[in-house]
Formats: sequence, structure tokens, C-alpha cells
Amino acid sequence: MKQVSATVLSNHALMPGYHLVHVDASDIVTTCLPGQFITVRCGEKLPLRRPLSIHKVTNSKYLHLLFKIAGKGTLWLSQREKDENLDILGPLGNGFSIKPSSRNLLLIAGGIGIAPLAFLAQQALSKGKSVKLLLGASTKKVLYPQKQLPGGTETIIATEDGSEGTKGKVTDILSSHIDWADQIYACGPLAMYKEIASQRQQRQSRKPIQVSLEVRMGCGIGACFSCSIKTKHGMKRVCLDGPVFDLDEVILEEVKI
Repeated sequence: MKQVSATVLSNHALMPGYHLVHVDASDIVTTCLPGQFITVRCGEKLPLRRPLSIHKVTNSKYLHLLFKIAGKGTLWLSQREKDENLDILGPLGNGFSIKPSSRNLLLIAGGIGIAPLAFLAQQALSKGKSVKLLLGASTKKVLYPQKQLPGGTETIIATEDGSEGTKGKVTDILSSHIDWADQIYACGPLAMYKEIASQRQQRQSRKPIQVSLEVRMGCGIGACFSCSIKTKHGMKRVCLDGPVFDLDEVILEEVKI
């Protein structure tokens, strides 16, 4: 973990309400792992840093951050211009893990849940794994562009209004692909995790599923305990013990977003 000044290379709206920022963060990029996150100081007037998933890394130098504008901090970040500097702390948390024996990896992204999964796909493909992505969104208008995905990613799309791909939620197409996977990874809303857990229980499947949790964080480094959740192994801090957890470990009914 380092605190660095990262130079903005580009910043643009990828979809309405969603921004993609590229920064030169060579001091930390080589230590970043899929599923980890960084925190950004968003202006002088906001006391808390904003946690953001590491979306992708390129050339062992550049960090890509994808986020939804959801408040003053992310609004400020969306307005940064080329050559401005960002105060970044990271990488933080524990990320996804891939078993050496696994060949087929199934990724499930609900909306902005694609943010950490693109980096996972990037790393998995570089290791010769097969990657299938179930990509969901409310409508085509806010669907993550497939051209942004690492080459070699097989993508199956679902939109709730049917404007692209299968009509319905991304979990509606899960049953057709779950048997193919050696490992499963998911990032999305809590309701999506509950549905995945329900389907898994109905199929009596014991395939490992890793999920990335998004909860309100204070410090982002494990000192304030504000992001603590109840698990089957006691209380855990999402920022320090996560944000990636085994689905079996998390007591979903106790998670507060």
C-alpha cells in the first residue's frame, strides 16, 4: 500500500452517469491484483476518501478506474481534467483468487459490477484460462461496451428491458452456464448475490463462488470498523478482509449496503 500522486491521462463518460478515468500510477500498478481497490481524495472539502475498484491495468503503468457518479466525491472526480493529479492510496484489500487447476472461469456482472471483473478477466486470459462473462444492465443505454473488454472474453448479455441480449436479469441466464464453470466470480447488488445463492442451493452445487462486496467505508484501511459485516467465521472488515469473500462465508441477510 502506497500513497501516490497519479496523473490523469483521460477522463470521459463511458455510459450516461458512468465515467472511466485513466491515470499514470506506475508506483503501484505492478502490485495491484484483481478485486483490490484504491481510495481517492476527492477535493479538499470532503474528509473521507472514496473507494474505487481497480478496473484494469495496462503497460505495467496505467490504472483504469470505472465508477458511477453517486455523490459529491464521484462528481468531483468525474470533472478532473487531463494532467491533473489525484491523491491515491492503494492497492487495498484482498482480491479474487484463481486455482491453478481451474480452466473455465464464469464471471457475473450486474451493472457497475463489471468494474473489478474486467481486471480479473484480463489476468485470467493472460494465464490461458477460458473466460465467460454474463453481463447485465437495466437497459442497453447503460450497458458496458464490449469493446472495452479484454480480447478473448466470451460475453453473454441480459438487459431487464430486453433492449440488448436476453430480456431479464443477469441471474436469469446463469443456469445455462453454471455447469461449464470450474470457478465462479460475481460483482453486483446484494439482491443478485441472494439469487445466485438460491440457485446454487437448488442445484446442490458446491462450485466455489467468490463475490465482491460493496458497503459504506470510512477509512478504507481497517482502522474504523465501519464496514464490518457478519460472516460464518465472525465479524470481518470488508476493506481489510475483503472486499472479496467466498459466497458461503457471508451471511447475506446481515449485510447492510
